[in-house]
Amino acid sequence: MAAKSARKSAPAKSKSATPRKPRRKKAEPKSRGLTAADVASEAVAFPDELLQAVRQDGGQVLAVYRDPLGGHPVVFAVLPIDKVEPTPYQRDLSEPHVKRLATAMERLDRFLDPVIAVRVQGRYWTPNGNHRLHASRMLGAKSIVALLLPEEDVAYQILALNTEKAHNLKERSLEVIRMARGLVGAGRPGKESAFGHLFEEPSFLTLGAAYEKRPRYSAGAYHPFVKQVEGFQELPLPEALALRDERADRLLELDDAVVAIVAALKERGLQSPYLKNFVVARINFLRFRKDGAPPTFDATVDRMLASAKRFNVDKVRREDIGRMGGGPLEPDEEQA
Repeated sequence: MAAKSARKSAPAKSKSATPRKPRRKKAEPKSRGLTAADVASEAVAFPDELLQAVRQDGGQVLAVYRDPLGGHPVVFAVLPIDKVEPTPYQRDLSEPHVKRLATAMERLDRFLDPVIAVRVQGRYWTPNGNHRLHASRMLGAKSIVALLLPEEDVAYQILALNTEKAHNLKERSLEVIRMARGLVGAGRPGKESAFGHLFEEPSFLTLGAAYEKRPRYSAGAYHPFVKQVEGFQELPLPEALALRDERADRLLELDDAVVAIVAALKERGLQSPYLKNFVVARINFLRFRKDGAPPTFDATVDRMLASAKRFNVDKVRREDIGRMGGGPLEPDEEQA
């Protein structure tokens, strides 16, 4: 009975002090946006120059309306397919996805999902229709229907609506770093922090730069600590990109050290798809940090490199790795 009583009176475990994000309040029904009549209304200044440009480019305007949420003008048009191309900063094409999509479209004999597009120097960039575009070309299509937006800047933001194929870490990181380089190439002024809403997470910039240098980089093992020590830079975007490239080199230096440890573990007969995750977790001192601001990026990598050099593979037991487990691996990542 005493033991039972003691168990009852034991203090409850304290919950994490990490604040939760506030829940989004549910909007009142029919409290926002336009009615059907408002969407179809012509009582708004539509982009006449864009309408003329579409016709000059060999396309046709099918309709003009205001989007039902924000009231922004949208041009529903059909465009010559050879004038439509993906934005230069989005993820790489998945050939299997294109083939599956083309097969489904051919079986249905219909194209029912317009791409989104913006006009850029006589061409049409689609930030979310790359696979549909290539599937249509595979089938020999002459034209493609698009929701054409007058604002070129929307192309940098529309990626958030891309549900064509789920992003993995590699795809999102490459997409973000290419977007940043595209902004610099377009001469867009501003600090990196000013574009944070487009980049979503600062770690994507550094990991994307690493992927550019090493396509088989296993970023999934490093993302947890990089996410803790990265922040958007208060530097002009070109200078910030130079810093991202330097930090990517540091991560690849760390990766070389980790790969050497993994190779030594394999020589001892230890095999697991999570060997790299195991080694990185062992040298990641941030996982023991409870409070306070994390150290800088360089200080963190320096300390992890020092730990990697001291790593004693002889002390690693098979059951240690067995307890490691781990989440799903990135499909393009190779555990060295």
